[in-house]
Amino acid sequence: MQAATYFFICVDLSLALFEEPALFPLPFLATSIAEVLCLTAFFGRLVHFAKVTPQMVFWKDTKNICIMVTIVLTLVDLILYGSLEAVNIRSVRWSRALRPVFLINFPESRQIRRAFRSIRNTLPDILYVFLLFTFSMLVFSLMALKLFGDRGLKTAEGSPYFENILEVVFELYVLVTTANSPDIMMPAYDFNWWYSLYFITYIIINTYIFMSVFLAVVYNNYRKHLKNEIRKLAYLKRRKMIEAFNILKVKVGPEFVVGEARWRRLVHSVAPDMSLGHLELLLRISDEGQTGHVDKMNFLRLADLLNIQVVTINIKRHPLEAWVPRLYQSSASLLVQKVVRHRIFVWAFDVIILINAIFIALDEKNPFISYAEWLFLSLYVIEILLKLYTYEPRAYFGRKQFWNWFDTLIIIAALVATVANATIQSARKYNSQQILDIVLILRILRLLRVIISVQRFRVIVTTLINIGPTMLTFGGLVFVVYYAFAIVGMEVFHGKVQFFDPNFTTPHALVCGNPALQGSAFSRARYCKNNFNDLASSFVVLMELTVVNHVLLLADGFALVTHQAAKLYFILFHIVVVILIVNIFIAFILEAFFVAYSLEKSEVETAIEKKIQELGVLCASFSFLLEYRTVDTLLQRMFESEIAPEEEGPSLDEILNFSPSDIYPKNPNFENSA
Repeated sequence: MQAATYFFICVDLSLALFEEPALFPLPFLATSIAEVLCLTAFFGRLVHFAKVTPQMVFWKDTKNICIMVTIVLTLVDLILYGSLEAVNIRSVRWSRALRPVFLINFPESRQIRRAFRSIRNTLPDILYVFLLFTFSMLVFSLMALKLFGDRGLKTAEGSPYFENILEVVFELYVLVTTANSPDIMMPAYDFNWWYSLYFITYIIINTYIFMSVFLAVVYNNYRKHLKNEIRKLAYLKRRKMIEAFNILKVKVGPEFVVGEARWRRLVHSVAPDMSLGHLELLLRISDEGQTGHVDKMNFLRLADLLNIQVVTINIKRHPLEAWVPRLYQSSASLLVQKVVRHRIFVWAFDVIILINAIFIALDEKNPFISYAEWLFLSLYVIEILLKLYTYEPRAYFGRKQFWNWFDTLIIIAALVATVANATIQSARKYNSQQILDIVLILRILRLLRVIISVQRFRVIVTTLINIGPTMLTFGGLVFVVYYAFAIVGMEVFHGKVQFFDPNFTTPHALVCGNPALQGSAFSRARYCKNNFNDLASSFVVLMELTVVNHVLLLADGFALVTHQAAKLYFILFHIVVVILIVNIFIAFILEAFFVAYSLEKSEVETAIEKKIQELGVLCASFSFLLEYRTVDTLLQRMFESEIAPEEEGPSLDEILNFSPSDIYPKNPNFENSA
C-alpha cells in the first residue's frame, strides 16, 4: 500500500512535465485521465484509513481533511478547465499547485510534516523580527527618496534613480541580499562620496544584523520545538516501557521482575532476525547478576539496547594461512604484514596521493605525465593487493567497511578507464573524449582517498553520511515549495521569454522573443533560457533565485514582460525559501551535526562495551561495531540524559499536552520545582 501510494504521488507530481506549458506535451485528455486515476487511488487510500481508524480519530485528523478538500478542489478545477478548453477558452489550472498536499499529508511522509511543523511553529516569533526589519527598510526607503529623488540622478541604463517609493523599496530589499551591490549605490556615490555612508549603514543594519537575527530566532525556535518533540518521544517511550513491564512482570521475593524465558520471547518477537550471540549479549547486560530474571530498571533500557545496532563481524583466519601456513607465517611474510599494518605505510601513500595531485594539475599531453599516471595506478594496485594479503578479505570488504570499498572501487574504475582509453588511442581510429573525461574525473576522485587516512576527516564525513537520510527530509520540503512556486511561475510567466539557439542573430532572438526586453539587462546578459516555459526550466530559475545572485536582473526581466507587481513573486520566494527554509535547514544541520559529532557514549553503549570486554573469551572470534540507527535516536539521547533513571515521568495526557514553554513536566515535585 505504501509503495502504491508513493507511485501515484510521483505520477501526479510528474504530470506537470506533460501539461501545457510542457517539457513533453501530451493531450489534455491523457493527462486528465491520469490525474483522475491518481485521485481515485488517493481516495481509496483514504477510505482504507477510515475503515481501520476510529471515526472520531479519523475526522479529527487534519491530514485526512486536507486530502479530501484537495481531491474535491482538483476535480472541480479539472471539470472547469476541461469545459472551457472544449469551447477554446484559455484558463488557469490553479489546482496543480495543490498537488504537493498529497505528498505531505499521507502518513508515510511524517518527516516532511515535522519539517513543516517546525516552520509553522517558528513563524509567530520570526514575524516580529520580519516586521521590525520591514519597518527599518521602509525608514531607509523614505530617507533614500528624500535624499536622492529630487537630484535628477540616473542609473547606468539611463533610468530615473530612486524617484518611485515602490521601486526604492524593491531595490533596497534586493540590496539586503547583496545581489545588486554596489550597482545600486554607484549613482549616489558618483554624485557625492558622503552618500556611501547611507548605504554602508543600511547594509550593516539590515544585511548583517537583521539577517543574523533571523538565523538566531529561527535556530532558537527550531531547537526549542525540536526539543519539545524529542521530549515527548522520550517520555512516551518511558511510559510505554513501564506499561510493558507491568504486563509482563512477576513477583520474585520483594520486587517485581520479568523472567528470562519471557524476556527472550519478547526480544524474539520484537527483533526476530537478531543473532543468537547478539541476544545473549543483551541478556547478559540486562541480567547483570545472572539471576534468571530482569529487574525494572534494566527492562526499561531494552528499547535503547535494541536501538543500538551491534554489527557482529566474524573474524576468520586468512585463506593463505589455511592454504600455505608455512609461507604465510614465514619471517618475510610477517615482516610484510607488519609494514602494511604500520602507520608509516599509510603516511607513505598519503604522500603519493599528494604527488599524484601535483601531476594531475600538470599538462596532460606531456608524455612524461602520461607515463607517471601508469606508475601511480600501479602503486595503488600494489597497495590494495598488500592490504588483501595482510587482512582477511571478507573482513576487509565487510558490510560496514565503506572506506575500503570506496578505495578499491575508485582504483579499479580508474584502471579500467585508463586501459580502455589507451586501447582506443592505440587503435588510431578515433579518440573517445567521453572516456578521456571519465579517466580524468576518476583520477581526481582518487585524491579523496586522503579522507581515509586523516581520522578527523573520516569522523566529519561519517557524521554527514549518518545525518544524510534525515537531510533528505528537507530535500522533500524544498521540492514541495519549489513545485508550488514553479506551477505559479508557469501560469504567470510561460511564453513571455523564449530561448533561441545562439546562432540566431535576428532582433527577435536578441530580445528573447519579447520586444519589452529591448535594451534590458536581462536580454543583454542572454538570460533567455531562464524562463518558466516548462517545469525543468522553472526549477533551474528557482535554484538561481535561491542562490540570490542576480535576483534583481531576473525579477526586472519578468516584470518588464508582465507587470511590475510580478516582483512580489520573487520577494515572496526569497522570504519563504531563503529566509525561512534555508535558515531552518541550517538550524537542523547545526543541531544534528553537533549531536552526532560530539555526543559522548551513552550509559547503554558503555554497558555494552564493558560486557563485551568481560566476555572476552566468549567473543574471541567476534568483533562488535556499535552505532546508532538514526539521528532521531541521537536526539532522544540528548534529552534523555536529562531524565533521571528512576523517574517514571508524567501521565500520557500530560505528555501529549507538552508545549515548548514547559521547562518541567506538569506534575513537578519539590526538587525539580526548586
